[in-house]
Formats: sequence, C-alpha cells, structure tokens
Amino acid sequence: MSFVVAIVGRPNVGKSTLFNRLVGRRLAIVHKQPGVTRDRREGQATVGGLTFTAIDTAGLEEAAPETLEGRLYAQTRKAVAQADVALMLIDAHLGVTSVDHHFARVLRQWRTPVVLVANKCEHTASRLGLWESYALGLGEPILLSAEHGDGLANLIEALLPFSDSNRALSEEVMGHCGETMPTLAIVGRPNVGKSTLVNFLLREERMVTGPEKGITRDTISVNYNWRGHLMRLIDTPGIRKRVKISDMLEKIARSHALKAIDLAQIIVLLLDPSAMLERQDLAIARTVIREGRALVIAVNKWDTVRDCAAVEEQLQKRLAHTLPQAWGLRATPLSAQTGAGVEQLLQAVFNASVLWNRRIRTANLNRWLSTTVNRHPPPIGQHGRRLQLRYLTQTGTRPPTFVLFGSRPEDLPDSYLRYLINDLRRTFDLPGVPVRLYTRRSGTSYPQHVQS
Repeated sequence: MSFVVAIVGRPNVGKSTLFNRLVGRRLAIVHKQPGVTRDRREGQATVGGLTFTAIDTAGLEEAAPETLEGRLYAQTRKAVAQADVALMLIDAHLGVTSVDHHFARVLRQWRTPVVLVANKCEHTASRLGLWESYALGLGEPILLSAEHGDGLANLIEALLPFSDSNRALSEEVMGHCGETMPTLAIVGRPNVGKSTLVNFLLREERMVTGPEKGITRDTISVNYNWRGHLMRLIDTPGIRKRVKISDMLEKIARSHALKAIDLAQIIVLLLDPSAMLERQDLAIARTVIREGRALVIAVNKWDTVRDCAAVEEQLQKRLAHTLPQAWGLRATPLSAQTGAGVEQLLQAVFNASVLWNRRIRTANLNRWLSTTVNRHPPPIGQHGRRLQLRYLTQTGTRPPTFVLFGSRPEDLPDSYLRYLINDLRRTFDLPGVPVRLYTRRSGTSYPQHVQS
C-alpha cells in the first residue's frame, strides 16, 4: 500500500480545497461556511511523482462525545491514527489562533508525524502572521496556496521521507484496477439510515451518524469485499424535493447524490417503514430506472415494524402499481442497526448485477417474438395494413438493450411496446431490471423509436 496523508486543522482553513488539489478533482464540497466537511473522505493523489492516499477530515473541534462535534472529532482522530503523516493547516492570512495552539499540542501527543502547512499564502500581505507559527512546535511551515496550487513543490518535498516508490507504484496499479470494480450507491431521503448501513457493512464507525437530519453532506466512496466480490460503496446525502431546499449547501449535497446515481451501476434505494414509497422515493426510483441502473429497494428499521406481513404486502402492491417499469422488483427488509437482513440485501444486489449484465441468445429471442406476436398481434397501421415484426436481437447489456426490426415501427403504439417489454421480462426472468427496446425499420441501421 502507498503511504497515507491526513489533512487536519480547525474549520475553514482550506482542508477540502487542498484535498481537491491533491486528488485532481473537485470531490469534496468547498464552501466559505465553516464546518462543511463531516465524514472523512479518501482519494488517490498523484502529485510530483508521488502517489498516496489523501484523507480530508472535519475541522478540529473538541466537544462531548455524544454531540455531533464530538463524533466528528472522533472521526478525525481515526484518520490521523490511520495516516503515516498528518498535514496541519493554518490560515496564513488570519495568523495563528488559540485553537491552532491547542490542537498543535494535541497532535504533538499523538504518534503520527505532523507537517505544518500555512495555507492561503496568495499574497505577501497574507504571510505577516507566519512568525507566530513557529510557536506551535511543529517546525518550519510549508507556504502554500491550495486554491491556486502555489507551493505544491515544497509540500511534495516535505512528504518525500514518507514515500516508498515501489509501494507507490503498486498502489497506482491497484487504483487503476479498482476503477473496474462495480459501484454500489446507497441513496434515499434524509435520515433513513444510509450511513448506518455503510458502517455495518464495513464493521466500523466509518461514517458519522446520529439523530440529527442532514449529517451527511458529501458522497463518500470506500472499497468493500463481499464473499470475494469487490465493489465500491458510495454513501450519499439524503435527497429531498428541490422545492423544499433553500440552503445552498444542501443544494450542493443533493447534486452530489444525484451525480452518484449517474456514476454507479447498482443503486440501493433505502426506505423508512414509517413513510414508504412517498413521492420523493418514487422520484428517486424513476431517476434510477431512467438512467438505466440496476435498482434494489430495501426497507430499513424493519425491527420497528409491528405487523411485518401486512406492511410487506402493502409495499409490494404499491411497488407494482407505482413502478410498472421495474416489473417484478421486490423490497428487502433489514435493520442496519442490528444487521438483520443485510446479508439478504447483498445477495439481492449481486442478483441485480447479474441480471443487469445478462445476455440472451438471438434464437431464443426470436422464438419468443414469434410466439408473442401470434398470441397478441400488433395493431393495424395508419395505412390499413397490419404491422409486421420480423426480428429481435440484443445489442447491449448494463442495462439489457434490444432492437426490434419491422415494417413502419414508428406506427407501433407505446402500449404495444410496453406489452412486449413486460412479456420479455416475464419470459426471460428480468425482474426489476430496466429494459430498453429500440425499433428500426427493416433494412435500416438507425433507431426509429425507443421504449424503456
């Protein structure tokens, strides 16, 4: 493994800006409001020939363990303990504060080596308070502007003693291999237990959880191994209706969550049993299906349900009625707190991935097409002739995609195409999987119509 660098400091000194600069992408939310970062975020950084794992952390603020600030502080301590070196950032423009002095004393007591970084050194006038930084007892500061990239060469030089070129190369190869891993995003409304589920899967308090709404603001990605199947887990912020959001940070968090749906292959939509499949849940599910992702629905906090059989029956009826485009989809009950049903959820995720990647032989498709058309012929076209459906073939997977050749496919009504898709799902056992059906006029090579 490559070496690990944790970025720490009081709120609003530019930790997330430096993290984004090191990993080369705007992964972490950056905002002038203090305390934006909550969960620790990891990313692969390749700068100046060095390859390492960078960890962005919440601002250092000591508080009672049961408070949100206390839980954030505990996450930062874990990050520093995991790291080979910690970068303590101070704001060179504002100078050294009493909070900086306090946490410098704390960091000196921990075993992880610390490199002092004076950020926001864009102008000479910003460096007037640098002499004070020597009193922190952390050595000479590295002058840096994370926003503009100035001073990165000095930072890389300071990190060189912690690097190992052979290990860095190995980590770089592992990072490229990891890009082929399937990605599983856990989405849903706020406070349904997404972070709690991720923590149970990882068997550690990796994500900050609690009764407060909207704790998670970033999409956090971690690697996970289930029975030898490697995947990348993404914990996402809660998705509320856009009209109910007035806070800019929540708007950014919502945007990141929707982007996770675009990037992931498999989506777990987590529901709360007290309000299942509300309009916002259905809006998320329809977005997943429209994007062609494999959808798995799970109901968390099942241990709080009294009449499980009645609630499950009601849920399945509502699924069939409100999500006909995901015919056969069944919900998995679980408790992220106790772990009951989590194994069944992972099996459902694996099954959905297999179906999402499934390919059906052309001969089998055309036997089905002949039987289906004979049983229920297509309607009469605009010219008074019955439409002829001649050939069906699968052209892709992820999701399963088919092309239907026939005469005047533009005359086929949507209702008949939906009939074909539903029967295709039933016959070839594709429950809950988005299916895309393109139509083409016989003898052409371009799509006439698409139904999904």
